[in-house]
Amino acid sequence: MRLGFRKILVIGLIAGVLLLGNILVVANWLTEKGFADKANWIRQEFLTGTAITITVVLLILLVGNGKGSRWRRRCPVCDERLITRGKYCPDCGCQT
Repeated sequence: MRLGFRKILVIGLIAGVLLLGNILVVANWLTEKGFADKANWIRQEFLTGTAITITVVLLILLVGNGKGSRWRRRCPVCDERLITRGKYCPDCGCQT
């Protein structure tokens, strides 16, 4: 884990703790500004069962590009399946 990522993680955790500590203040501020009414309208209009179902199905159908799986790797040039773990394609010789 890199140092920059650790710093961002710590800052995010501190901000989250402060936000949770003042949740009532934040909730009252959002209500005063009218965000609660707008969020309720968006939920009623656009967050239907069909929209949620389609979103879940699309997330399930998302697949990776196969870099992590040894058996699904393919050569970017000749599109042959790469079974070996080498850095070069055994058929065309290009770097994978």
